[in-house]
Amino acid sequence: MASILARLGAFAFRRRATVAIVWLLVLAGTLIAMLSAPPAPPDDFSMPGTESQRTFELMDERFPGVNAETGSATVVFVAPEGSQITDPRYRATIDEAVAELGSVDQVDRVDAPFESDAVSADKSAAYASVTFDVGAASVTTATRTAVDDVVAGARVGGLTVDAGGDALESGGPTGVAEMIAIALAAVILLVTLGSIVAAGLPLLTALVGVGISMLSILALADTLGLSSTSSTLALMLGLAVGIDYALFVVSRYREERAAGRTPIDAVSMAAGTAGSAVLFAGLTVVIALAGLTVIGMPMLTKMGLAAAGAVVVAVLAALTLVPAIIGLAPQRVLSRKARRDGVVVVGGDGSTKPSAAQRWSGFILHRPILSVVVGVLALGLLAIPVADLRLGMPGDESKSTSTSQRRAYDELATAFGPGFNGPLMIVVDAQRAPAPDAAVTTIADRIAAVDGIASVSPAMPNEMGDTALFQAIPTTAPTDAQTETLVHHLRDIRVDLVRGTGATFTVTGNTAINIDLSSKIQGALVPYLATVIGLAVLLLLIVFRSILIPVTAALGFLLSVLAALGVTVLVFQKGVLDSVFGVEVTGPIQSAVPIFVIGIVFGLAMDYEVFLVSRMREAYVTGVGAREAIARGMTQSARVVVAAALIMMAVFGGFVVESDAFIKMLGLSLAAAVLFDAFVVRLCIVPAVMALLGDSAWWLPRWLGRILPAVDIEGGALDKSDAVPEPESGTPAAGSRV
Repeated sequence: MASILARLGAFAFRRRATVAIVWLLVLAGTLIAMLSAPPAPPDDFSMPGTESQRTFELMDERFPGVNAETGSATVVFVAPEGSQITDPRYRATIDEAVAELGSVDQVDRVDAPFESDAVSADKSAAYASVTFDVGAASVTTATRTAVDDVVAGARVGGLTVDAGGDALESGGPTGVAEMIAIALAAVILLVTLGSIVAAGLPLLTALVGVGISMLSILALADTLGLSSTSSTLALMLGLAVGIDYALFVVSRYREERAAGRTPIDAVSMAAGTAGSAVLFAGLTVVIALAGLTVIGMPMLTKMGLAAAGAVVVAVLAALTLVPAIIGLAPQRVLSRKARRDGVVVVGGDGSTKPSAAQRWSGFILHRPILSVVVGVLALGLLAIPVADLRLGMPGDESKSTSTSQRRAYDELATAFGPGFNGPLMIVVDAQRAPAPDAAVTTIADRIAAVDGIASVSPAMPNEMGDTALFQAIPTTAPTDAQTETLVHHLRDIRVDLVRGTGATFTVTGNTAINIDLSSKIQGALVPYLATVIGLAVLLLLIVFRSILIPVTAALGFLLSVLAALGVTVLVFQKGVLDSVFGVEVTGPIQSAVPIFVIGIVFGLAMDYEVFLVSRMREAYVTGVGAREAIARGMTQSARVVVAAALIMMAVFGGFVVESDAFIKMLGLSLAAAVLFDAFVVRLCIVPAVMALLGDSAWWLPRWLGRILPAVDIEGGALDKSDAVPEPESGTPAAGSRV
């Protein structure tokens, strides 16, 4: 593999203009495709095999068209304190607003509050239901603006008016997170590499790769059902790994130049060594993300595959576009000191003063037990809150109070009860009932009497009269733990509720779907985590040809993931430092967050493990002692790993400013995971354990060594083959001053 990648890097270096033009043409092609593609569909939270999903399918069969995907919005009117919404002056304003909403483009109908009994019991508030003639994702910005204008115009005479609903969601990233991430990454790269060109190269190639990924996703969004959330995740991950992978290749190129190699030789070696690690690291991320298909949730599968596609593009850019751009400026990629002095001493500036990496490795090697105990204890304490992890699907209540959607949610909850925002849909199947109407009435009355049910709506039968549906309003909010208990309780006592009617019922609706989805994902967490850990051990076993190093790496990955999820629970569920991260309402953790954290961090953890330990193995297999190999590996790789981790944290942390609860949680979780995995696990626990193990760390049974495939990820065979090309005419010979 190293030889193949070395030749690929040399080819890209020689044909640099052609390679760069091909990438630009691909970018232009995806842009053209995106501009002519329909908009992305809304998030699909369906979960095949659950009761709520089966009920929706039954509704499609018995109530054709009732589940049609059309956007909706709710406009809430609240009278001033001490007044009633039915006051003629407020009623006139509301009627005028309803008429204006009805004339807005893409609006199909508006249910006026005074005609549809949408007035609170105390007459303090009312709401108008707005239905659009297109799906929520197809509602244009002009339409949303027109609705906002009507809402703003109705705020007269002390009347409070706000609007919420899926049709008013703008979706997608705001751009602020990306700008923060890129700015921080640029600073880190500049400090690490000491050259504007070298710092700009990873940013440029990452942006080209992310651009192609994002435009491709948007172009295929309607065809493949990829929502805006899918594109945001792909953007987050593609930007992070794109910068890091390019950084690893550029750093190795500079190191090879420092060793006296010509530009093309250095590119070839960088592509064969760092490129091999990039390919392996990218493969682990792709495998982990593709593994989300086993969860059985279409949205998770699509998000995972979209993000995996972005990682593939990032790997290809690191292996081809980075060598090509290096070829355009082989000297400018070097630091100013390297260009001035001609020779760079690897691992330092030529002085006898030890570097920070050398001092840190010395500390670890002299105090390995302390390093392991402190690292494990710290991560273990942070992981304790995971025991209280509760999954859910926070909605408008998780938004900022500065948004109209959040205010509308709060106003509806105050006027109509906390459960009004999350009604349960009860579907009664009375096909076998001797008296269908009586059966529906009996079941509705019995459900209304269940503790936790505030009210039920009148039942709506289908045309055949053998099925009916009605809403049951809980007394608690949609994400409240008591609401989840209520849904399970209704299903548990179903036999008693339908006894003697000859009918049955099922529970669905957005609230029930979210509860079913969370339950299924929570049940899949442990098996998925076990699968990923097992895969980590297998992959590292092949790469490092060692038993104990993969086990240590996998256990360290487990610690960092649990600690990161513990921090997420502390902030978003328990409210610790919530104001610092802009969390206004605590509640359950978004169901998909733990799964994605496990999948993504798995790839990143293996990334850092490979780049760090492969340099240790590179020294060890040449006869260097076990402890000295650890010191050399950390001295050569720690600086780059630290820079890569800081860049990852900057990218993921930048998304904490997003208003979308899922992206905010995922950004903080991943930033924390990278912090723990890179700085505590890879740079502390792993080398300390290896120091304690000594030569035993590299032990592998002979019979297993004969079975395992030989993967030369360190590029040890490159110097023994013709994979590193001869110097181009006009370039200095290897070993000359550069």
